[in-house]
Amino acid sequence: MSLSVKTGLGLLLLVVLFALLGPVLWPDPAAQDLAQFLADPSWQEPLGRDQMGRSLMARLAAATRLSLLLGLLCVITAALLGSLLGWLSAWRGGWVDGLLRSLADGVLALPGLLLVLLFSAMAQGGFAILYLGLAMAQWVEYYRVVRARSRGLLASPQVEASRLLGFGHAHVVRRHLWPELAPQLLTMMAFGLAGTILTLSTLGFVGVGIQPPTPELGLMMTEALPHYQEAPRLLLAPILVMGLMLLALVLLHQTRGLDMPSSQGATS
Repeated sequence: MSLSVKTGLGLLLLVVLFALLGPVLWPDPAAQDLAQFLADPSWQEPLGRDQMGRSLMARLAAATRLSLLLGLLCVITAALLGSLLGWLSAWRGGWVDGLLRSLADGVLALPGLLLVLLFSAMAQGGFAILYLGLAMAQWVEYYRVVRARSRGLLASPQVEASRLLGFGHAHVVRRHLWPELAPQLLTMMAFGLAGTILTLSTLGFVGVGIQPPTPELGLMMTEALPHYQEAPRLLLAPILVMGLMLLALVLLHQTRGLDMPSSQGATS
C-alpha cells in the first residue's frame, strides 16, 4: 500500500470518527446560551462557542456528518443509476440506446451546478431536493463510462463464449463486466464524493443550500464572516474539516486513476 493511500485512508478515517463520535461528546448542536457569546476554547469546548453561544465542536461534527451522508447518498445513487442505464444502453442498442444518449446529452447541456440550483429553487434548503439535484447532475458520467466499456465487452470473445455456453446476462455482468469496471467506478465515486461535498458547501455558503438552524459547513462559513476578526476559529474550523475531507478523497482518487474513455468513444 503506497504512502498516498495510507495518508488518504488515515485522513478519511479521522474525519469519519469525528463525525460519528461528535454526538457522544458534544450532543446538542442547536443548544444556545447567549451568555457565552463567542466564548473562548476550554477543556469542555475545545473550539469554544459561536455567536449564538452554540458549541462549535457539536455543530462542526453535525455538519461533517451531514456532508458525508448526503455526499454518499448522491454518489451511490448516481453510480447505480448511471451504471444500470449504461449497461441497458449497450445491451439493447437501437432506439433504447438512442433515447438514453439523447437524455444524457440533454443533461450534459446544463452545467451541473445550474441543474442543482434549479432543483434547489423548488424547495430551498430541503435535504431531499438537494439529494435529488446532486444525484441527477452526476449520473451521466457513470452512464458514459459503463456504456463505452460494455459495448466493447459485449463483442469480446469471452462474452461470446459465455453466451454459447448458455450463461445469461447476470453471469456476464458478474463475471466479466463488474471486474472490468469496478476499479474505475470506485475511483470515479471517490472523486464524485469530493465534488459533491464541495458543491454542497458552495450552495450553503451562498444561501441556497441547507438552511439554518441545521449545521452545514458552507453555512457555518457564512455565519462566521461577520465575526472573523474577533474569533477566526469560527471560519477556519469548517474550512479545515472540508479541506481534510477533500484531500483524503483526492489522494484515494489519484492512487487508482484510470484512463477515461474519450467523449467521442462514449457517445459513438
